[in-house]
Amino acid sequence: METIDFIHRFEKGQPEERALLLLHGTGGDENDLIPLARMVAPTASLLSPRGKVLENGMPRFFRRLAEGVFDEDDVRRRANELADFVTDARARYSIASPIALGYSNGANIAAAMLLLRPSELAGAILLRAMPPLAHPQPVKLDGVPVLIVSGARDPIIRPEAAAKLASLLERYGASVEHRVLPAGHELSQADVTLAQSWWNKQASDS
Repeated sequence: METIDFIHRFEKGQPEERALLLLHGTGGDENDLIPLARMVAPTASLLSPRGKVLENGMPRFFRRLAEGVFDEDDVRRRANELADFVTDARARYSIASPIALGYSNGANIAAAMLLLRPSELAGAILLRAMPPLAHPQPVKLDGVPVLIVSGARDPIIRPEAAAKLASLLERYGASVEHRVLPAGHELSQADVTLAQSWWNKQASDS
């Protein structure tokens, strides 16, 4: 199924529970994060689009000029395009603004959505994320809950880059929890455990 050109997968969950917007890493697709999401939030609705940018045949959500160097014009365009997709999908599937669950490139586009179209997300779980924009305009993120999980041995996204993103989101009012795991860029069971705990806390606070 395509909505605004996004190939995606939707799984309906409990209507009273917040939905998850799943955003895969480079080379992933709309199926990649379903197993992770089911561990984190077993009964939530899942909205999982496939990134439309291809890098050597591998789907991504925006272009990069080199590893860790983003095409910021494309970041802005793609983040707004993705936000439009979420708006459309919310109406089509009768869901409220979702919480993003993003990994690597997917976490970075979710961070860009928070900075550019914050009304489309109710929060975010950002796994291996860094600031997607060098000089974003101020935005109101009053109390928006965000979990950032980075790997101490990550050669691609250093923990200090994730800390810079955490500081930026906090400056705009988000409620940020940043955790650093003894891991690399790959995900671990500890990521799952942290995400589960954070998700359950959001559910109990709502």
